[in-house]
Amino acid sequence: MEQRAAIPPGLPRPNPTVSYWQDPPSSLATHRTTEYLPSSVSVIIIGSGITGSGIAYNILSQQSPPSVLLLEARTACSGASGRNGGHTKGASYRAFLDNVKTMGEEEAAKIVRYQYACMKAVHAFARDYGIQCDSWEGDTADIFYDEDQWKSAHVAVKEIQRVLGDDDPSSAYQFWNSADARQKFLTPGAIGALSYEAGSLSAYKFVIGVLRLALEKGLNFQTETPALSINQHEKGWTVETPRGPIKAERVVLATNGYSAHLYPALQGVIVPLRGHVTAQRPGKTMPKDGLMTTYSFIYSDGYEYLVSRPPRSTQAGEIVIGGGLTVAAEKGLYEFGNTDDTTMDPAIVNYLKNTTSTYFGPNWGDVDPKIWTKTVWSGIMGYSADGFPFVGQVPGKDNLYIAAAFQGYGMVLCFLAAKALTEIMGGKDDKLDEWFPKAFRMNEGRVKHEFRGRLHTTAPQDLEIKMDV
Repeated sequence: MEQRAAIPPGLPRPNPTVSYWQDPPSSLATHRTTEYLPSSVSVIIIGSGITGSGIAYNILSQQSPPSVLLLEARTACSGASGRNGGHTKGASYRAFLDNVKTMGEEEAAKIVRYQYACMKAVHAFARDYGIQCDSWEGDTADIFYDEDQWKSAHVAVKEIQRVLGDDDPSSAYQFWNSADARQKFLTPGAIGALSYEAGSLSAYKFVIGVLRLALEKGLNFQTETPALSINQHEKGWTVETPRGPIKAERVVLATNGYSAHLYPALQGVIVPLRGHVTAQRPGKTMPKDGLMTTYSFIYSDGYEYLVSRPPRSTQAGEIVIGGGLTVAAEKGLYEFGNTDDTTMDPAIVNYLKNTTSTYFGPNWGDVDPKIWTKTVWSGIMGYSADGFPFVGQVPGKDNLYIAAAFQGYGMVLCFLAAKALTEIMGGKDDKLDEWFPKAFRMNEGRVKHEFRGRLHTTAPQDLEIKMDV
């Protein structure tokens, strides 16, 4: 893993695979607000995903806002936000036991509540501002195929409900036995299931909606303008691009898995991981108007995640399923440090094409995978050694900020991280600790951890919990 973490991420590659969500592309895909780049601005944000667009919108919503330039290396929302599985789901119980051990009950509970609040905030924002992104709110079901994972889930949920209280909406979970899983969730062979609140949407359409709102507030948005390097000077920073340099008082890295390209000190601190997703037409005997929940399928050393396109959406009933990391060579080792989203791993793709018929069994129907598979694509995520995002000022670098390393859970982390970073940049973060987890704040100590891979994918071997006294 050390060798994989040491691979420089480079720039986002041209001509990546086309995700389900990006077809057809938005009219903003190749947007350039001005023909030429400005020579200087107050704030440059690099990266046009959920985080970057959210930060731009938040800054420009302030009274007397500064000038903001948003740079995107490729087309609008062409990174992880436009290439994910569309799942707004926290699965907070999976990390809760470890978080209690390492940071205590109060902070562990804050992370649970934060993820729930972020999920709700994304859907509320889409609703309040009329962003047409197929936003759907309902339940999800985690389907278990491993006894240790099943046992761990019971212990974790019990602890969440003890710490947060039964009346907290972020602690509302319901277990289902094997027979229930077969009947209610159409998953023969499952040990059991766990349901709780979640949702789905097209993150691509959501981000495009946020970008349009920011453009109305004065955003200068420049696509196909990669940031080649950043250099500090006496009055701020200079961002070098193929179209010329731009000076800025402050720079924000909303670059997730690519962050080390612009700030090499993050090499091995934020590590890219290539993920794979497929879109599939439903099997012959599946509900044509879509499944009633979203899903995760949890086995001993990994999981897949699935959303069913909601009724009244453009592709109602179609299924998006991603994962499959551990079927690749060396349990997916070579996907770490890999930023090539122009290609895909054949073993993972073949596995994902057949997962739906495997998990749903006879309920899926007898259909050729070549027919039901609609499209496949890859995308680049960003992971940190401790399993938490980096949000805040880069240590020792005045006016350089970062919001990155969202662990493949950006849909329940990014949107409120954008709000938090805006408050930090504005010097209004005196009450931030009331709702924003301390573990997410950027600091010198966190960059010294050794990267070992994804966390919280296997069941903990020791379920003993250290409680606060």
